[in-house]
Amino acid sequence: MEAGRRLESIDQFRGFAIILMVAANYLAGVESIPTWLKHAPDIGLTIIDLIAPFFIFAVGLTFVLSAQRRFKSEDWRKMAVHLSKRGLALIGLGALITAGENYFDITPLPANWGVLQAIGVATLITILVILLPTYLRLGIGLGLLVGYQALLDRFWLQNVLNSSHGGLPGSLSWAAMLILATVLADLFHATSGPRHQYLIGVLFTLIAGLLLAIWVPVSKNRVSASYVLVSLAASGVMFWVFHHLTNHVKVSLSWLTMWGKNPLILYILHYLFLGVVVLPNVPGWYTQAPFWLIGLQLIVLVVVLSVIGWFFDRKNWIFSL
Repeated sequence: MEAGRRLESIDQFRGFAIILMVAANYLAGVESIPTWLKHAPDIGLTIIDLIAPFFIFAVGLTFVLSAQRRFKSEDWRKMAVHLSKRGLALIGLGALITAGENYFDITPLPANWGVLQAIGVATLITILVILLPTYLRLGIGLGLLVGYQALLDRFWLQNVLNSSHGGLPGSLSWAAMLILATVLADLFHATSGPRHQYLIGVLFTLIAGLLLAIWVPVSKNRVSASYVLVSLAASGVMFWVFHHLTNHVKVSLSWLTMWGKNPLILYILHYLFLGVVVLPNVPGWYTQAPFWLIGLQLIVLVVVLSVIGWFFDRKNWIFSL
């Protein structure tokens, strides 16, 4: 990072991604919400389909730097074990959340795999290549993406479509996304200047995704190769907007920073709120609630979690795996 210091824009972008994830989970069960504010059923791309890639991109922005810092003070085995524990913990937490969602019928459709499991497996795979040079990670990420798409088209399509977030097979594609995110992160961190290389990298990623979409449908459900590239480019652009606003326009987004410092605990806590609105099983309270009530509940959700994030920040508490 710049001059060895923590970049606030990364925390803000991560916080932005978590808030969107929280809001998307809440809106998923509301019947009156338009389809463009929900995941595309299969082929297609909505705003909501970009949220998970935002967070994975945020992970990729600091993954290499974190691994390199640990490698300087520890051997490769200790570093890998430490990072692997994070990935396994995410898988475990995700499994508990998925089981709870199904048991309490919190989500509109049964889930067998969650976003935390996908990120956890992607983390474990990325650890294997995290210290390799940028060009090797680029080749491995693209190769993994091509291999996954070939297996998807030949053998895995129905299995992936029957699983949320692509299931275990789809984790290969999420891993490719994370590895490629670390490549763009290298370009970003390579200089503190205009970062033209980073912007060129994002542009090439977008062009490649759009060209590939001519033959390979863009689909979050399939975690298709075109979806990975297009959403990765969108994530790169969105992060650049945050970085520009924070470091050049000097816009203060400190409340997002509070979310970004403790993303996992705030994400877990939002399920308590979902329980409050879902478990009474009163249609007019949640699934068929009027727009004013939906807006009010969503505002309360974000405000309450923001206050908790502010309290953690005030106490300088950071909960991380």
